[in-house]
Parts: sequence; structure tokens; C-alpha cells
Amino acid sequence: MHNIEKINKLLKDELSATETYEQALHKLQEDPDLDNSKSLMLIFEGHKAAATSLGAEIRLLGGTPAENSGTWGAWAKIVQGGANLFGKTAALKILHEGEKNGAEDYAKVLLDAELPAAIRSLIEEKLLPAQQSHLQTLHELLETAAA
Repeated sequence: MHNIEKINKLLKDELSATETYEQALHKLQEDPDLDNSKSLMLIFEGHKAAATSLGAEIRLLGGTPAENSGTWGAWAKIVQGGANLFGKTAALKILHEGEKNGAEDYAKVLLDAELPAAIRSLIEEKLLPAQQSHLQTLHELLETAAA
């Protein structure tokens, strides 16, 4: 049960990220720079895939995957709504911070010696590298926005 709870928390994080990227993509579609939208769409799709993978692992462990992001999603909507008022750079900074927090959450879960090997492998080989790639992409977008 302990592992299911941890993995469900990661799933909620991924669902929250998906919701936040949907909002950001909607806002940034108004921007004529479509490269940002394409990059963010790839990250959005990555979070959807991560949520699907985590949900499958929870089912394999006999658990029930979270269906929504819960409190994290509500918080993300409030924060992203505020970022939308202040523009593209603020939205990108919020997304970057979210990715940073997600990477930290994955790293924390990996410290659990009782984590099943399949989950450990999924995080180490797929999910954490994806988070790091997302961070790099957002860093580049922020640099471009600042220029």
C-alpha cells in the first residue's frame, strides 16, 4: 500500500502538470511564436504518457490510480491563471518551477529501498530523464523570451 500511495502522488503530479500545460498552451496559442507551442505540446504529451505509465503500474500493484490531480490541480490552476495575467515569461517560469518540483519528487521516491524494481526502472530510465529534458527545454524557452 505504501508504494501505491507514493506512485499515486506522482500520478497526481503528472495529472496536475497535464492540466497546467493545457492552460499554458491555450494562453500561448495567442502568441505568434509557434515554436514555443510546439515545444510545450511535446512536454504536455510527455506528461500524459507518464500519467498513463504510472496508472498502469498502480494497477499492476493492485491499486486504483488517481483520476484527477486533486488539490495540486486546483493550486496549479490558480498559479497558472495568475501567470496568464502577467504574460508568457511568467507562464514559462511557472512551468519550469513545476518541472523542477517534479524532478525532485521523482528523485525522492528513488530513495525508497522498498520501491519495486519495475517502478524504479520506469522512473530512472524514462520519467526522470523526461523531466530533465523538460527543464532544459523550458530553460531555453526562457532564455529566448528574455532576449
